[in-house]
Amino acid sequence: MSTTVTALPVPIRCTLPDGWLSVPPKEVNADNAAFVAVHPGLSKGFTPSITMTGHVRAHDAPLQQVAEESLAELRAGATEVRVGERSEVGTADNPGFAQAVRLVLPYGGKPLHLVQRQAFFSMRHPRDPGSTAVLQVVLSALPDQFVRLLDEFHEFLTTIRPEVER
Repeated sequence: MSTTVTALPVPIRCTLPDGWLSVPPKEVNADNAAFVAVHPGLSKGFTPSITMTGHVRAHDAPLQQVAEESLAELRAGATEVRVGERSEVGTADNPGFAQAVRLVLPYGGKPLHLVQRQAFFSMRHPRDPGSTAVLQVVLSALPDQFVRLLDEFHEFLTTIRPEVER
């Protein structure tokens, strides 16, 4: 089912793969997110999630720099933050950068080992071509869940498009 996310600097349309459900960000303590989807069918102590955030950049910062800023934010609350594969992704119109991250978060008094796939896209606003927004889309999962969900996440990323009013 196609979804429109308007709480971003650039409204987008996307389609979740089967098994994923959109939930209000506040419901899962993700108040800074514009969009959250969860995969409740795979919950074993942690429910895999996809979160989307976005902000307007004052200048055209390289997406690698934005990814480094994201890692700095993670390191403020997580331990053992390790970066794996990094690559350029996206299209000429909406360039992107992706990275794999392993991290450990405190969770219920115990360490929770998670894996993330973070994707960052630069998008021009369809009604304001002078405005550039950066969209951050993150898959978070336990390591065994991550392996199963990575292809679905990449499929989801291919459905993200700027929403143009008709």
